Amino acid sequence: MDTIVPSTSGVYCKEWATPVDSAPLPSATFLTGYMVTLTVSALILGISIRMLRRESLRALLRDAGVALKKVQQTSKEIERKTFHLAGLLVPLIYQVLLQYGFTQDFCVRIVWSITIVGCTADMMRIHVPFVQRNWPLKSILREKEQGQLCGGFYFALGCTLTIHFFEPVIAMTSIIYLVMGDMTAALVGRSFGKSIVALGIGPEGKKSVEGSTAMFAVCVVFGCSIFSQVHLREYAVILASLAATLVEVYEPFGINDNVSIPVLASVALTFGFARTYKCEPARSPLSWGR
Repeated sequence: MDTIVPSTSGVYCKEWATPVDSAPLPSATFLTGYMVTLTVSALILGISIRMLRRESLRALLRDAGVALKKVQQTSKEIERKTFHLAGLLVPLIYQVLLQYGFTQDFCVRIVWSITIVGCTADMMRIHVPFVQRNWPLKSILREKEQGQLCGGFYFALGCTLTIHFFEPVIAMTSIIYLVMGDMTAALVGRSFGKSIVALGIGPEGKKSVEGSTAMFAVCVVFGCSIFSQVHLREYAVILASLAATLVEVYEPFGINDNVSIPVLASVALTFGFARTYKCEPARSPLSWGR
């Protein structure tokens, strides 16, 4: 039962989590193990898919129930999205650096440097014909990215802003939301979109309820598993999962969702945990990086 107690500042507030209810926060070792397990598993899966012949992949999709008219598009989307699994290396490396004593400020300087270098290289791809012809990843670029900054730059920028402005575990979780949630939305949407709910959602109705529902579910699962020992984790996790899903669907203000998903998911997680641990902020996940 919730109780009203005075906080350390003398302001009365509702106590959502009592010392009896609250379990110890996960250790740095737990987070590192979690990130290693997730990243290695995802990369093995991605490499295995990339090694499949295109005909074999399409046969698997047909066996999984994907409509024949969607098999070819889904196959191409899988080939693109499996490369995005490499994005899980960002939270993994971040956590490993923190565990081995590197500061958050040091990590921030690294990610800003990488983002600036990446932006410079991408600008050269757009404006320098030699670089454009020999760009190593041009096969996975969307048609609309040929003459503009690619999704990789926006991904780097989103990760950088999140790492810069938010607590480490919040940033890591939000980046996982971006990588795994966005990938799930795309693949489920391509495979089964509008097959159950015919109504399209988002701008011009291009998004599907099936894809968005899958993204929300995946984000909730990852959020609850990362914060598995945090009392009332569901409040912040569901709030952030909903925020990430809505951003993926509507892309507010026209901002690329590789930037807006991790940033707004981090805002939602921060708000959620700040609210549930208002009386005793020292036990909040927001204090993990301190």
